[in-house]
Amino acid sequence: MKKILFPTDFSDVANNAFIYALEFANIVKGELILLHTFELPIIESPYTPDNYYTLYDSMQLGQFDAFKNQIPKLREFARQRQLENIKLSHKLVEGDLIYSIQRAIKEENIDFVVMGTAGATGWEAFFIGSNTGAVVSAVNVPVLSVPIEAEFSKIQTIGITTRFRDKDKKALRQVLKIAKKANANVKCLYVKTSKSDVTEETINQWKLQFESESVDFLIIYSDLVKETIFEFISDKNIDILAMITHKRNFFSELFHPSLTQKFSNTSTVPILAMHEEE
Repeated sequence: MKKILFPTDFSDVANNAFIYALEFANIVKGELILLHTFELPIIESPYTPDNYYTLYDSMQLGQFDAFKNQIPKLREFARQRQLENIKLSHKLVEGDLIYSIQRAIKEENIDFVVMGTAGATGWEAFFIGSNTGAVVSAVNVPVLSVPIEAEFSKIQTIGITTRFRDKDKKALRQVLKIAKKANANVKCLYVKTSKSDVTEETINQWKLQFESESVDFLIIYSDLVKETIFEFISDKNIDILAMITHKRNFFSELFHPSLTQKFSNTSTVPILAMHEEE
């Protein structure tokens, strides 16, 4: 059974992403592990107040009570979507968010992370200095980021971008497995620029290798890579976009507000960030 880590602060952003986490768990036949982290203040003064440890224990208890009160709300979300069969477990951890996620991934053998994003476009916060962006850089499992504007609907088409490198094949195979379980189609996009060194022979080899799979390869000739990806999302009705994180600065440029404002209908599409094979 696949294990999906869902870090949450119980905000509207996180609760919206929880719907995707539930549905994704249902698709891959997985379970959800909810992670909530908190940090208590550190008093560096040598003169520790007499009541410091009492206050510390009280704050820990307050965090536990707040956490405990939120769990029934999430279970109600699951019940409303008739997904109460999804196994849910919970971790309340004191400490840094990134470190706690890394530790949970190792201890629980996590396969995927699902997180919510917020910001001017959702994507902007994901790729420019947000917690989610930091998580993508810090972990070695795929991360599904869900913009606050996203509303879940049946996943029918998953898009993935490629540069037709051998190391991209693992990501495509993983997307195909997810798509098969979701009964969805996969559309694989390559934007062939005037500087491209990918040969027609390589493209044909890929098509031959994956000819038995439910995947369409789209080769679009353009030097406007970012704009082409947005048009691809819109024109092909992409429900989730998978991208390989081989060039983070390109992501930042791709989802910059100045560009996403031109394609506002695409900024609500969740992104599955997949790690480049070494």
